[in-house]
Amino acid sequence: MLSRKGDSVPTSANEEFGAYLAHLRRRAGKSQRRLAEILCDLSGCPTVTRHEISRYERGRRTPRYWLPYLARALDVSLEELERRANIAFGAQQPHPHPHANSFVHGLSEIDASVPQSGGATGRRIGPETVADLWARIHRLRLADDVLAGGDLIGPALRELDAAVAMHRAGDFSEQVGRTLLAAIGELAQVVGWIASDAGLDRRAEEIYQLGIGAARETGDRTSAANLVGSLAYHRTNVGALEAGLDLAIAALEEAGRHAPPRAEALFWDRVAWAYAKTDQASLAIRALGRASEALSRHGGQDDPPYLYWVDESELRIMEARVHVELRRPLRAVPVLTEVLGRYDDTHARELALYLSWLAVALTDANEPEEAARTARRMLELSADMPSERTVRRSQTVLTRLRPFRDVGEVRDLIDDYGCRV
Repeated sequence: MLSRKGDSVPTSANEEFGAYLAHLRRRAGKSQRRLAEILCDLSGCPTVTRHEISRYERGRRTPRYWLPYLARALDVSLEELERRANIAFGAQQPHPHPHANSFVHGLSEIDASVPQSGGATGRRIGPETVADLWARIHRLRLADDVLAGGDLIGPALRELDAAVAMHRAGDFSEQVGRTLLAAIGELAQVVGWIASDAGLDRRAEEIYQLGIGAARETGDRTSAANLVGSLAYHRTNVGALEAGLDLAIAALEEAGRHAPPRAEALFWDRVAWAYAKTDQASLAIRALGRASEALSRHGGQDDPPYLYWVDESELRIMEARVHVELRRPLRAVPVLTEVLGRYDDTHARELALYLSWLAVALTDANEPEEAARTARRMLELSADMPSERTVRRSQTVLTRLRPFRDVGEVRDLIDDYGCRV
């Protein structure tokens, strides 16, 4: 069924809210660009874009942070906007993605037979049930390689809720219970990462804390350290820089002296990033060196499955990111250019993020034309991507390019994606 002018009838809560938002904007006589400009003025944030308003109106993203400013700009009560936005946690629906079916297939819904709260008795949980949970965790981790947080947050949270309910109310042996608790710790790391990418910052922290407790209870120091380091990375990236640095160092201490080499390399990489974000260049470079040294000790031994992606290429990527953050573009550009050649659109989020760092490095290298071309590719690639990480990086890229707005390519980019020229 089609509405007027051939537009599709909204099919989700987000799309219904988007249509309502578009109605309010038209009623107020404002264009998408003008509404973006007003939000910039009201919030003091210079990076709200016409493109972002379009996302909201198409139901691709729910503007949680911007609701108070939208209420003022569109002359509607905040309570009404919140009610219509249906922003209560759990109401979100995953966004469609061309690769979703192949990767999300097999991620189970909550088993209706699993109680949702603790009790004296429950169903018998055997090793096969926990082994199946581990397999689903692995599928979820692989899905995160190609899908954004908004695509995965629904099934991911259902998996975590089901696993926690199973532990609280299930009937199992001590050994099975310990394995189940270890699985919950690893699942919390994956779901915390997904929640962070979906923009659910507070929920992500709660999930990481849950995982830390589970891992510590099993005595797995490496898993606990990985969760502490994940929380550190999350806090660093949302602006809690000192807290992020403290936690990144704490993760190394938690792991102890006998962590697997790839785990130690990962933990040092997170320390390097935290130092870079706090403008401690020499310490950041030293931490990168420690990460490389740790990885060199990896002799092909079996490691925890969650370390499968930690290799020399990943360390080079983090090294380039650190140099971008420290405004050393000549060291970053060659690495990022080489890395980008290995990614295609099936890994759209990673590709968009790497493009964003390259665009910033090119800006620092006083190459605004090439930076604008790179930024445009990044913004086009991430246009409908439900990833808060790419949104934040888009804002960073536009902010860094703004001083070059007299350059034609930059001016055109800001005209298309920025809230004002």
